[in-house]
Amino acid sequence: MSAVPEPAVRLEVHTREPFADGHRFAEAGAYEVVTATAHYAVDPQAPAHRAVPDLGLAPRDGTGLVRFSGDVEILRPVDGGRRRLFFDWGNRGNKRAVQYFCDAPHTNRPRTLADAGNGYLLRRGYTVVFGAWQGDLLPGDGRLLLDLPVAKHDGEPVRGLTTAEFIVEEPTGSLPLSRWSSTRSSPVSERGVHGARLTRRRYAHSRPEELPSGTWRFARVQGGGNDLKGRSTALVPSRHDLHLDDGFRPGWIYELTYEAEDPLVLGLGLVAVRDLVSHLRHDPGGPAGPVEYAYGWGRSQTGRAIRDFIHQGFNEDLEGRRVFDGLLPHVSGAGRLGVARFTNLTVPGGQQYEDHLSAADAFPFAYAETTDHLTGARDAIMKRASDPKVLHTQTSTEYWQRRGSLVHTTTDGQDLGFPPNVRGYLWSSSQHVADPTAGAPAQGICNHPENVVATSAFFRAVLDALDAWVSEGAEPPPSAVPTVADGTLVTAAEWSRQFPSVPGALPPQGPNELYAVDRSTVPPVADRSRGYTVLVPAVDTDGNETAGVRAPMVAVPLATYTGWNTRAPGQGHGALHEFSGSTFPFAATEDERLITGDPRPSVQRRHQDADGYTAAIRAAAEDLVARRFLLAEDVDRAVAAAAGWSSPRHRFELP
Repeated sequence: MSAVPEPAVRLEVHTREPFADGHRFAEAGAYEVVTATAHYAVDPQAPAHRAVPDLGLAPRDGTGLVRFSGDVEILRPVDGGRRRLFFDWGNRGNKRAVQYFCDAPHTNRPRTLADAGNGYLLRRGYTVVFGAWQGDLLPGDGRLLLDLPVAKHDGEPVRGLTTAEFIVEEPTGSLPLSRWSSTRSSPVSERGVHGARLTRRRYAHSRPEELPSGTWRFARVQGGGNDLKGRSTALVPSRHDLHLDDGFRPGWIYELTYEAEDPLVLGLGLVAVRDLVSHLRHDPGGPAGPVEYAYGWGRSQTGRAIRDFIHQGFNEDLEGRRVFDGLLPHVSGAGRLGVARFTNLTVPGGQQYEDHLSAADAFPFAYAETTDHLTGARDAIMKRASDPKVLHTQTSTEYWQRRGSLVHTTTDGQDLGFPPNVRGYLWSSSQHVADPTAGAPAQGICNHPENVVATSAFFRAVLDALDAWVSEGAEPPPSAVPTVADGTLVTAAEWSRQFPSVPGALPPQGPNELYAVDRSTVPPVADRSRGYTVLVPAVDTDGNETAGVRAPMVAVPLATYTGWNTRAPGQGHGALHEFSGSTFPFAATEDERLITGDPRPSVQRRHQDADGYTAAIRAAAEDLVARRFLLAEDVDRAVAAAAGWSSPRHRFELP
């Protein structure tokens, strides 16, 4: 008699408690919160796991399996809801779906009615699952943690060269090698302490200068607190930290090359998502209850994770069943995750000034099959029968910083489009992060106030469209992205001719380019003679983008809204800043416009009064409802947000 194979997941439930004191959310009723630990068992010899780097070096138990575990939290309707599982690919271990889909405050411990915001996901009856997938996070702030094995060679440490990049906004003496306090560093080996090399450069294109070994060390500062015992400081040797005697200078790009050891088997994070969601949807008596359809959403880092999950074939479980019926990658740009040895998963995808060493951008970039014109390789993100339906959403920022045009063009810049099971939408003139509860724009170390366009209502419409597509076969709205054919996707030179001469604006020289990279070297070397074509959305005479889906604020603008912002003096002046956009308000009156030389019509000329402005906002919102890019319930929200000239996002004093 053959032994019964061990399940891939065993769920250990810890607590069950009422959510929001038993509040009933429309027809879905009351919810509860379930906390658990998922225990995973993986066969390293299975063909499904060939894409997991270093899995063959992970420790095995007596049965030959690799074991690890992770945090799980489930927000579930007590009476079953609509049998739809919604998986939040937590960005860097943080729960984000309720925040963005429900206009709620961010919390990693949702328990109260206030934490549900407008309640959209709960009113729709979704079972919301938060599951840990990122294995290099450290405990703290309620993050979801995945406890992964360390790769070993016959019990001995695995070592290899790696590179870390550091940029600070304020003078700093010590930093973890990961650069992030939330993230495990790949420790330097004993041998690596003596052979490491540290350079710095002013701009990405500047020649690096090497810092003498006696001016820096692997160490951290301890002490310096306010209590009597902590006022003194000490420099403590540390294999996880880097210390500069004169401190890191703001705006400089520092690059450390060193021999690291003890890499985590990070690719198991994608296995964890596959096995957890498959387990929950096929266990009718489990904490997720009966599940008919499974959807997932991730933004930025986790949008890239979704694209890698599909590309690597993880949307098919060990029994050949589809895992997710539909996925919503948001603001991933053309990137994927990358889980090679010594990868730092917290590091964002590469930008013009920051994070050049990220392995996020590698062919294929597009969902549709195409050829890499530099190498001749042919591939696609979507290429399997098990692939889900996908609604890919991105903002203007992804075109400027994250090579977003390559999602729907060939690598040499020709229109490619999407396969039948994918739609793509540009959220016009908006930026990478749009906090649903944002107030007045901040400026930080940028030259311009950040982009204030509100886009959270789009999340709700997109999920409704995905659900209808999967469960009812109702086609979603056609893709709405800029194209070369209609002149709405252009080169940086053409965009520069289109963008108006806005007083005080310092536009970028161009988007974040992408070149062929030799990753066999440490650090990787980009070949600037062999590049991919990166294009950006065209703009109108106001400087707002002409293609895509325009939020009511963009359809009836009070400003020019861009997906880019430039760094201020002393911080890499003039280079694109991370994922920041800009807001350039129109002149309030014609007199102001004339004195400032602003070519854009004033607010006074555009709208008779504030009531006329809100009426125009309502008309724009109702048009989006008719096109299925906005829910009817969000029309009144858009109008309410427009009161007082959309204060505090805009401030105008009109006579």
